[in-house]
Amino acid sequence: MVGMDLDKDSNTAPRGRLPQVERHGIDYIPEDERRSRPSNLYVLLLGGSMTFGVFIIGWYPIAFGLGWWSAATSIMAGSAVGAIFLGLSGLMGPHSGTNNPVSSGAYFGVAGRLIGSVLEGTASLAFAAISIWTGGDALASALIRFFGMPDNEVVRLVAYGVLSITVTFISVFGHHSMMASLRFILPTAGLCMIIGLFVYSRDFDASYAGTGDYAFGSQLNSWLVSALLCAATVSSYAAYSGDWTRHISPKKYSDRRIVLTLLIGGIFGMGVCFLWGAFTSAAAFNAGAADADTSFVFGVVDIVPLWYIPALLYLGLASGTTQAVINTYGTGLDTSAIFPRFNRIQATLLACGLATALVYVGHFYDRIESGMSIYLQLLVCFSIPWVVIVVYGHVLRRGYYDVDDLQVFNRRLRGGIYWYRGGLNPRMLVLWSVAAVTGMLFSVNDAYTGPLAFMIGGIDGGLIASGLVALIGCPIVHRIWPDKPDVFGPARRGPQPSVAQPPAAALEH
Repeated sequence: MVGMDLDKDSNTAPRGRLPQVERHGIDYIPEDERRSRPSNLYVLLLGGSMTFGVFIIGWYPIAFGLGWWSAATSIMAGSAVGAIFLGLSGLMGPHSGTNNPVSSGAYFGVAGRLIGSVLEGTASLAFAAISIWTGGDALASALIRFFGMPDNEVVRLVAYGVLSITVTFISVFGHHSMMASLRFILPTAGLCMIIGLFVYSRDFDASYAGTGDYAFGSQLNSWLVSALLCAATVSSYAAYSGDWTRHISPKKYSDRRIVLTLLIGGIFGMGVCFLWGAFTSAAAFNAGAADADTSFVFGVVDIVPLWYIPALLYLGLASGTTQAVINTYGTGLDTSAIFPRFNRIQATLLACGLATALVYVGHFYDRIESGMSIYLQLLVCFSIPWVVIVVYGHVLRRGYYDVDDLQVFNRRLRGGIYWYRGGLNPRMLVLWSVAAVTGMLFSVNDAYTGPLAFMIGGIDGGLIASGLVALIGCPIVHRIWPDKPDVFGPARRGPQPSVAQPPAAALEH
């Protein structure tokens, strides 16, 4: 990316030169410095999902008591729903030249966009920690199995450390290094997964009907919860899809192509990896090597022949590293957005350190892990209405952004067309809050059950409820309190007097 001469469709360093550290953080990326393309989005979503942190999503439908075909249909249905949110979320980055949270300042206000930065930053941090956790556990489990050692805690701690160091190194170098690692991971990890299909097929039975002991009382409820889990996981990437699409030029590639690539990536990238997790899980359950209380990693490792262990080692180390990099890279951007004093490199180092700390603390204090799980379940209630609001606003304004005014908060200035009231847009903040609270009322997790969850059979309906409130509320709010003409750009403002505009530095401090 920035700081290196790239070919038009390349994201790797020229031959004979070392990769350069990416300079750009959340600032605007000029058109002539954008070297990415839509196909990279599919590489990110598929290559970055070939890891145990994503495979485990496919474990849940089987652990909930579903059979193979019920699990598979719930996974694909949920992935398709989540991919809609993911696809539409990619619209902002190419036009604003920055990530989605900063872009959201056009709708929530330049200070109100901190909501998006906190949502994305904390989600990315949690997912990064989970990736290191599951990848480290897979690496340790495979080593223990391969060398015939007893379950050894030291091996796990060392595995976490190896992953954390590798993740930090790649994340600091930035987008181009992340893409280079993914282009290597995609064919190699993909080959390991294809071989795995033949390995696990010895114990897999397509007619596997499940345990019959449904976690949510009935097959339908368990199917719905599984589908919603997949939808929530895919849609959770919506907040930071702009981390990647900001590197794509809207002059070279259409919005339709970007949306379609993300949509396909959500369904046939992440969804396929969920299915691989379900396939291996069904084999483990069918072989009697696992039950609902078994760890996913240990369940799928215990039934494979010794010669396949190196492939699982690779999936745990290489793929686990790549998934964590995607998240720590995003966390670094959002940390620098929340604390403008930090540049991208400093913020990324801080993010990697926090993710590593969560892993080690969580290893010895299991409430950390359960707390992160509950938080990620609730996060959908806050993130889905946020996505709906920014996508609706983007479509309504036909993709117009004043890229200079979007950066006011980052420059510690005041003013601009997105200042609204003290840097906040009260209308959108109220709508987002109402939608999020409504989602909480329909939520079900390990910590509490929402008082309205009984209306939909006691399953977690936070995603549906919060999304619907935001979707219904957006046109109502814009109808009653329409935006000022300035935010629609010159086309909607009409002819303007020829008056020189002050530079950004002249805005009020």
